[in-house]
Amino acid sequence: MNLYYFISYMCGYNFLHTILTYFQKSEESSDGRNTKRHYQTLLGRLHLEEKLEKKFSTATFLKLGTPVKQDVDVDEKDVAYTFLQKLWMLDYRARYIPTKEKNPELNHSTPVRENVTDDTEDDDFDYFYSPNDDFDRSNLQTHVHPMDVQMAVFHCSDSFFKQNMVTKLSQCQYALPLLVPDPVTMDIECPLWTFRQITKKWKATEMKGDSNVVTMKSMPICKAETPMVSFLRLGSPSLSKSQLMNTLINDRHNTFFHRNCPGSTESRHLMDGVAEIAWYCPAGKPNDAFTDCVAFCNLHGDALSFEKQREILTDKSSIIVVLVPTLEKNDKSSAVISALYNGAKPLICLIADSDGGAVQMKKGNYKMGLKDKTHSAVSKELKKIIGKIMSRSHSLFQLESMNKVCGIKVDEEDTVCQKGKSAAMKNVGLLQGIEVSKIKDTYLPCQGQLWKEWSKIHKELYCLKGNIEDDKVQKEQKLMEKRQEQVNVSCSEPMKMFTESLSTLSGNDNYDYFLKWTQILIDALSTDNISSILQTYDTKWAEVFALKKKPDKTELLITKQTELDKISTELQSATFGLEHLFREMGQIYEAHESLQKPKKSGPTDWSKYPELAAELMISGHPMELMDGDAGCVPLTWISSLLEEVIKKLGDKRVFVLSVLGLQSSGKSTMLNAMFGLQFAVSAGRCTKGAFMQLVEVSEEMTKDFKFDYVLVVDTEGLRALELEGIATLHHDNELATFVVGLGNMTLINIFGENPAEMQDVLQIVVQAFMRMKKIKLSPSCLFVHQNVTDIAAAEKNMDGKRRLQEKLDNMAKLAAKEEGCDAEFFSDVIAFDVQKDVKYFAQLWEGSPPMAPPNPGYSESVQELKTIILSKAKECAGITLSEFRCKIQDLWKALMNEQFVFSFKNTLEVAVYRKLEVEYGNWTWKLRSNMLTIEIELHTKIQNRNCETVELTYLHQKLNKTYEEIQKEMTKYFDDDGDKDMLVQWRGRFEGKIKEFRDELVKGVKRKLDKIIQQKKACKKLDDKKAEFENNLLQKSKELAHKLKDKAKNEQELEKQFNSVWSDLVTQLTADTKPIEDINYDEDQSTVLQNVGFEWSLVNECKMSGKYKPISHAGDLGHYVSLTTKIKNVFMWSFQDEEQLLIKTLIDDVEKQTINQIKQRPVASTGYSLTYLQEAANTVKQKVTEFESKKKYALKKEFTVDLSLYIFHRAWTWISESHKEFKVNNDAHSYVDSKKMQYYRVFLNFCKGSSSAVVLGELICDKLKSAVVEAVSNKVAKDLTDTMKSNYPAFNGNRSDLEKHMLKSLAKKGDFNSFITYIQQPRDHTETYIREEVQNYISTKEGKETGMKILRKNLDDIKNLVSLDLYNATEKVKTSGGDPDMWMEEFSSLLQAKLTFNPICCKNFSDLNSFDFLKEEIENGLESIVKQLRSLSLDEMQESRMKPDQILIDQLCNCCWVKCPFCAAVCTNTLEDHSPDKHKVTFHRPAGITGIYWKGTKDLDINFCTTSVASDYSFIPSCDPKYSFPYKKYQTAGEKYASWEITPDESKLTYWKWFVCKFQKELEAHYNMKFQGRGEIPSAWKNHTEQEAVDSLDKL
Repeated sequence: MNLYYFISYMCGYNFLHTILTYFQKSEESSDGRNTKRHYQTLLGRLHLEEKLEKKFSTATFLKLGTPVKQDVDVDEKDVAYTFLQKLWMLDYRARYIPTKEKNPELNHSTPVRENVTDDTEDDDFDYFYSPNDDFDRSNLQTHVHPMDVQMAVFHCSDSFFKQNMVTKLSQCQYALPLLVPDPVTMDIECPLWTFRQITKKWKATEMKGDSNVVTMKSMPICKAETPMVSFLRLGSPSLSKSQLMNTLINDRHNTFFHRNCPGSTESRHLMDGVAEIAWYCPAGKPNDAFTDCVAFCNLHGDALSFEKQREILTDKSSIIVVLVPTLEKNDKSSAVISALYNGAKPLICLIADSDGGAVQMKKGNYKMGLKDKTHSAVSKELKKIIGKIMSRSHSLFQLESMNKVCGIKVDEEDTVCQKGKSAAMKNVGLLQGIEVSKIKDTYLPCQGQLWKEWSKIHKELYCLKGNIEDDKVQKEQKLMEKRQEQVNVSCSEPMKMFTESLSTLSGNDNYDYFLKWTQILIDALSTDNISSILQTYDTKWAEVFALKKKPDKTELLITKQTELDKISTELQSATFGLEHLFREMGQIYEAHESLQKPKKSGPTDWSKYPELAAELMISGHPMELMDGDAGCVPLTWISSLLEEVIKKLGDKRVFVLSVLGLQSSGKSTMLNAMFGLQFAVSAGRCTKGAFMQLVEVSEEMTKDFKFDYVLVVDTEGLRALELEGIATLHHDNELATFVVGLGNMTLINIFGENPAEMQDVLQIVVQAFMRMKKIKLSPSCLFVHQNVTDIAAAEKNMDGKRRLQEKLDNMAKLAAKEEGCDAEFFSDVIAFDVQKDVKYFAQLWEGSPPMAPPNPGYSESVQELKTIILSKAKECAGITLSEFRCKIQDLWKALMNEQFVFSFKNTLEVAVYRKLEVEYGNWTWKLRSNMLTIEIELHTKIQNRNCETVELTYLHQKLNKTYEEIQKEMTKYFDDDGDKDMLVQWRGRFEGKIKEFRDELVKGVKRKLDKIIQQKKACKKLDDKKAEFENNLLQKSKELAHKLKDKAKNEQELEKQFNSVWSDLVTQLTADTKPIEDINYDEDQSTVLQNVGFEWSLVNECKMSGKYKPISHAGDLGHYVSLTTKIKNVFMWSFQDEEQLLIKTLIDDVEKQTINQIKQRPVASTGYSLTYLQEAANTVKQKVTEFESKKKYALKKEFTVDLSLYIFHRAWTWISESHKEFKVNNDAHSYVDSKKMQYYRVFLNFCKGSSSAVVLGELICDKLKSAVVEAVSNKVAKDLTDTMKSNYPAFNGNRSDLEKHMLKSLAKKGDFNSFITYIQQPRDHTETYIREEVQNYISTKEGKETGMKILRKNLDDIKNLVSLDLYNATEKVKTSGGDPDMWMEEFSSLLQAKLTFNPICCKNFSDLNSFDFLKEEIENGLESIVKQLRSLSLDEMQESRMKPDQILIDQLCNCCWVKCPFCAAVCTNTLEDHSPDKHKVTFHRPAGITGIYWKGTKDLDINFCTTSVASDYSFIPSCDPKYSFPYKKYQTAGEKYASWEITPDESKLTYWKWFVCKFQKELEAHYNMKFQGRGEIPSAWKNHTEQEAVDSLDKL
């Protein structure tokens, strides 16, 4: 000090100040270099160097990473990451992470040395008293200080990550960085941005009169104006300032880290100069330390060294507390204390070495000694002093005021942040000046009453009344009107500006700031208003509660209850957040999309909204799945949003994790802690509806999982206080079913140990799982029991699990009863193990909020639960995003109906099954195609008499290679397809079906070939005679030619002579054979019916009228019924209503039986016989008689005659073709006549002196031509069918695709009779359609070109094969010196492997001496044949044995033909027997088109089946007209109905609406009924055009 005064005296104060400033700056510069060096070293030790450039970001940390291992020492390099993981799980022990010792000898604690010397005991005792200063600490490295870890991570984070980090620190009740020196530049920064997410709640107590009034407050901490008490340390006192502060805030929790905390070290490098802040928030209780919220600020380090921070805190504080070792005037801290003492702010000076009590000085300042005082005593005294000071007038501190402090950097001043804020302020500025409760109605009108009304009307679509189709049309019109109203009001300026900002800022740095600022500013709008409303609500609720206890206050209670409801409504209106803006975007999009409004160009284009929302969802923003206010899922918006996500990410697989639980049971808190999410968290109804958020699986975890993301679905609480009674139960059941159905796993969150509350949630959940079981969805579940008082008590936990198991089993029985299925235990409903699938959680808070930190046990429970979830998730492949999108639609549509199980239609499953059907079609076609090749080969052998029997084993062997290839394809498909988890349910069935198909195919071909063999055997006598005929014809022709060779030039004379000889020759050759006559079918029909007992006149009249032809699809059969007078009046309407269907069924059954009976007869092998028709007529008469015996009425004779004639008419095509085949194979006269021209040419050749080689060559070429035509035609038929099956749209898909193309064809034709055939006789129409389409295809340019290409290829192949056989046969005979017989035998044997070829007898060609010449003649002839056949038309080839249309009919019609019992739509399952799957169609039809109408009227039924089964109407089944059944329980009306699955669905195919309107008159005439009364056609149906109808078929 003497030197100081001396220099002051000699040089003056200014000179001294200059020197001191110089030394101070030099010291600061040195400190800065040291800090920077320590900082670099620290980052290296923590492996954070790369994070200086590539900062920690929310996106990179929002990933599913490796779970944190509890109570395990970690490597130093992993400390930072472990700190973050624990912090994100709200584990305040994140600061206390034990690290592994790299070298036990150099650990953080001082090593224990052993003094081993040769000294005496006295010397050793002297050494015991000596100091340890000689210990070498140069190699000692301590572990990283916990606060250095925290600050290192803070410096290595981007602004959003810092914000999340500080928010988590605040939730852990830790102090937060307020002033932070940059470790490199030493500039001071205030991270104001990091505080923006924090909201504090407290209860302030104020004396009013004689009582304390408690006011609840909740506000963003940046906006809160509170007193601030700042603590400064001057020098190095022995006491810990931070520890002392903790006793003021929460003496059970280390809010500020201090030297005595676990893990603290002597050296720290990043905390000195950091000012931390924390808030004390009172609970409104008598033992509160302070009556209102107080901020406490702590400047770390010696305040003498941090002048700037000291000045700022001095300026901003309400009270300054200084801790000094001693208080002396000449101490270096005296100048600072003097300045503070004389300043405007109250000062409390704490003196470590003084034992004096608290003394109040002038100006409201205090001093107090700390020596020999406990922390508790000091804290108690300090609280009194601070409370006394704050009871007087004092300044208040607001965080936002920090942006006005000079000389420091505020993070929010960054350009990017400011631009985002500016854009947000422009948006939110438009909302100001209006009551918060009116903002949504004024500026977001689409999501308000209009959306709620739309949702209400939409739900009513599933519960129609009266004329249900007309009611449906009216409601649909109302829906469109609501959408139009939404469009009309969808242009509010705030929404325009918001979407424009989203669009223009998307992809740049301002985007995230814009969103966050918008959220902050919107929250600020509503904070004060909501706090006020909540306060009013509490007061009013207390009044209502008190009145309920008084019996005589009924009217007043009703009034107060009404006021309470009004406040509740006001609270809902005042709730306003960012999610409401996105909800509005969704409604604007849905309204425009449903009305198909034109898209706009520019940033406000509504069609771009899903893309904007998708970017947010991908970046980790929660998106609303179900609107909690309207209680509805905006399907169009969600579907488009997920579609955009798929476009950006690809169709990734996700594991859907959903959560259910009572309101305020900690669901969102648990999910946020588990995955680091940002679901809204607060007491009361915070989450409304359901939100979804994507969590990416990190790279190091992807190898363990089969999915790419976890999609978390958070829901509002069950049993919400705002909803009451039945509405609550229905809403909760709806929500639970929806969420459970969506999830691969559902967390059932139970809070506390209240059995009544537990029973509430369990009842809802069990019923939801029961429904999932019935619709074949199998999610897993985990029960999370939160807030359990003693989770460590194993016995108690076991008892709790036992009680839970009992409750679940009881609930399962109740739910099974309600849902109509069997279940004794909960494990019968879902795979559940009470030992493994129940997790007990500790209570969330360690103490009483609002100052209690989270319980570390809770964090451990979260971590354990996460590990369990992930271990179970490893066994699940999840679902793709597109599957998730479909699931949302399926579940929600089903939930709209009263009967969820009957209403659920798994669209995704339908799509996967259809794809499987297409594959099955391809597999069966490969088998059939291969079998056709085998059949052609064997048919050729049989025709050549080289095969007399075909064994099943041989056919199986020939087909086996293809079958094995298909088995491999099936295995690959079921194992590798993206939908393999869904396909597994059908695997066994389809593997069995493909085997059945193969076996039936083999048996069918064997039957066909056996029939040909039998025919060939039956024709053997004729075939032998044919050879004899040909030899005789050849010999006679040759002899005649020799006689007339002198007249060879006169061809007319030769022809005359040949004809005269030919006639005699034919008569001679066929003398012992009788020609086969043609069928006189018309006469035979009359004869048969007369034999059965019908008059000739009646038969003739029926034949002439032609009424029998459409009998199977006649609309009205009443004219066939004979009623007695006695019962006529009573029975008339009942016949009209029920019996019509029974008679139609009789017709169908008789037709099927008799046609099959006729086709069993061997017409092709033994010829036609009248007895076949006689058998059919007898069967018809017998069946009609049996039918009449059970009825009260008779059928007229005309019915039996018409039905018989109809059967004969249907059988004629098959009979005529079969008889034609028999005649070709067995009629000698026809055969000989067919050879006349051939032998006339032989005769001419002999007359002209042609050599034997020429004549024989021509004969061989004649045989070759017919053989080639047959072979080529069959191959072309097969190959052309292959092409059409692969490429023709109508034939290359599944049954539904074929149905779609048939309906398009019908619309194009516009022929009513064709429609009726399609409706009444679908299989006949399908076969006709296939034939027409094949004919159409081969008539087109493409078809002709394809056919010609196939023809030429096959011709070339056959030509090459014949040429090769010709060459080989000739060479062999020449080498062997053989004769013509040998040549013919060799050539025939080679050729018969490919073609049907009967050898020619060569005894008339014994003079043949040049086989080369014969070969040349045949080759020339073959060339001519091929050239001629190249121009063969496809129509000419239709006469071949194999026909493309018949092959396709055999392939495509081998399916299910069962008709819907109401609308006669045919089941579209590709498998004929698809049990246990029920019959179903994609779209049903109005029942009236099949003639169904309302009993007692002539009103045709206009309702679709899918509408009827959701209605309250009943029907009378045709099988039992005595009883009626509700449509909703149609499956109880008998097997015919039980075998069908008709899903209630509001979507109806436009095609059938158009059809009813187009052919209304024809339908009315056909059925003799009217579309009137209850069957009146809705006027809206008449607006549909044919094009709209055809376009709607693409939905099939």
